[in-house]
Amino acid sequence: MVLSEKHRAELNCAIADYLKSSGYTEAFNHFVQEAAVPSDKMADKKINGLLEKKWTSVLRLQKKVMDLESKVSETVREYEGGPTKKERSAESWIPRPPERYCLTGHRMPITRVIFHPIYNVMVSASEDGCMKVWDYESGDFERTLKGHTDAVNDIAFEPTGKTLASCSSDLTIRLWDFVGFECMKTLHGHDHTVSSVSFVPSGDFLVSASRDKSIKVWEVSTGYCTKTLQGHREWVRQAMVSPDGKLIASGSNDHSIRVWEIATKECKVELREHDHVVECVAWAGDNCTPHINEAIQQENPRAAKSEGPFLISGSRDKTIKVYDISTGSCIISLIGHDNWVRQAIFHPSGKFIVSCADDKTLRVWDYKNRRCTKTIAAHEHFVTCLDFHRNAPYVITGSVDQLCKVWECR
Repeated sequence: MVLSEKHRAELNCAIADYLKSSGYTEAFNHFVQEAAVPSDKMADKKINGLLEKKWTSVLRLQKKVMDLESKVSETVREYEGGPTKKERSAESWIPRPPERYCLTGHRMPITRVIFHPIYNVMVSASEDGCMKVWDYESGDFERTLKGHTDAVNDIAFEPTGKTLASCSSDLTIRLWDFVGFECMKTLHGHDHTVSSVSFVPSGDFLVSASRDKSIKVWEVSTGYCTKTLQGHREWVRQAMVSPDGKLIASGSNDHSIRVWEIATKECKVELREHDHVVECVAWAGDNCTPHINEAIQQENPRAAKSEGPFLISGSRDKTIKVYDISTGSCIISLIGHDNWVRQAIFHPSGKFIVSCADDKTLRVWDYKNRRCTKTIAAHEHFVTCLDFHRNAPYVITGSVDQLCKVWECR
């Protein structure tokens, strides 16, 4: 490459400045004389440290080029190895970067994000005490729901999507009419932070978990507490109702998971596989059963098929575990996250597990082969929550960075 006279003169001055500032006096004198560097140019302050600046700029650019080349290679591999447009089905949908929308508006960390079961909207909850409604297809903000006086820790829709439940550190649970967007009822009964809410499939009852170590069952029509389940020795982080509406699974700071029978209030199973706080639990749908059985038999070909029910958990010990509740045993353990696992759910097809963690990533797991198939650097801070749409190719995440992100799947 041939330099212009101007660039050549600038380079000579920069080299001379570097030699002089580094104490190479003899080399400096020879170079100035041989290159005929003008003394007035050497006095120019713009020349000071110019060679070092140029050199570090080149190194930074080289690093950027290498990063871009690796991303291009990964994209090419995904494109060549993935299904064609005609072959793609909901079973193979997984989130791909970059995010489609980045939603801003909350003033404190996001605690929960959920899709509406019918409409093309999502709701986010935050430590700022508010819930916000967004159109996930357009990325538009629609409205804010206010009422709680402290952090909103969890939200849940009943199956028809007409009622939204929210729980808060203000010790209350609120039921919202999602048509008129008004608070219909405020439920009082817990003595400490309410950390989780979950509807039974019929929508007639609501289950809540609290830092007061209890789980409560509420009648939606009256707002009365009909049952209180006690047994955990520490904060109950989450309580989720099974798809058949007969069982509740709860995870706690006492490192245990308990499975309760709603009708009798009895604890059927206590699971102690985690070494730290259990942050989340989620039930497997019926469509997961054949895939989980495949995973079991891959590990042990002689194992008998099980009808479940099956449960998934995520913990601060950085692991994700899958359990067969009929036998009370851990059947799959997934290791890969580098920090607390905040949420883990089954893919709508039942073939994958999707998780998020304080390592700032969103991960997709092929649990049959016990490996992580996709890792996305999702946020600049801890990723606290996620949801996967049951019918549309979208995943949403929320983070301590106060952002919600919408990810398109393909």
